[in-house]
Amino acid sequence: MSEEIKPKLGIIAGGGEIPRMLIEFCKKSGRDFYVVALKGNANKADITGDIPHSWYRLGHAAKILKAFKEQNAPEIVMIGTVRRPSFAELKPDFASLWLALKVMTKSFGDDGLLSAVVHELENRGFVVKGIDDIMPDFLAPHGILGKHKPDEQALKDIAKGVGVAKVLGAADVGQSVIIQQGLVLGVEAIEGTDNLIKRCKDLHRKGLGGVLVKLKKPEQERRVDLPTIGVSTVENAHASSLRGIAVHAGNALVVNHGALVKKADELGLFVIGINPDEF
Repeated sequence: MSEEIKPKLGIIAGGGEIPRMLIEFCKKSGRDFYVVALKGNANKADITGDIPHSWYRLGHAAKILKAFKEQNAPEIVMIGTVRRPSFAELKPDFASLWLALKVMTKSFGDDGLLSAVVHELENRGFVVKGIDDIMPDFLAPHGILGKHKPDEQALKDIAKGVGVAKVLGAADVGQSVIIQQGLVLGVEAIEGTDNLIKRCKDLHRKGLGGVLVKLKKPEQERRVDLPTIGVSTVENAHASSLRGIAVHAGNALVVNHGALVKKADELGLFVIGINPDEF
């Protein structure tokens, strides 16, 4: 029996490594694709001339939808970091204004906003896929990643972090929290995880270092906004004297798994995939 031919994949590309990795995966697997690169977010060096693509602002919603319709790309993946702009920065074109207003008035929180975007895409006949639907190896496994393990104090800090992260997530505030010796050094807001880690560097206390805990929020739209860690997360954690990282197993993305584990082993950090309900 011949292998099923998958439909063309539409990729809405933000920043970071994952859009490039997804493009490379499509090329190697022979899957047809088309990229809409978001101006001010996507990496220009990754979207080269041999890649079928176009560049649009976030406010060009109507043009983005039209591009995917014309390219006959019924499945869409939204991936990569996107700086959330103000409505003024969106500068929606006239054809997109009604869509922007409709989406933004549904919810002002990140979870509600992303869910509304997915809902509108599905109303237009597109099928929204998560990156893990295409590349399941991106998902964080359960258990230790690498050779270093959390000790008793680290496990206590992870448990405390899980409790705080659940409260943050329920309020649609952030995904990450840093705990050191039972104390909350910082929680993630709009600045993102890397900036949270850097901000906590000056808050580091003497003794055993802290732990970063990163969980999926309860109402988070998992197809477009899963928690993510990469090599830079490990490097920043080490620079801020953290001892390890705990991520939501099966509900977080690990970018470049092999390189991340190698770097964590080299720097002496543990990385662990956890089930929050076990803490």
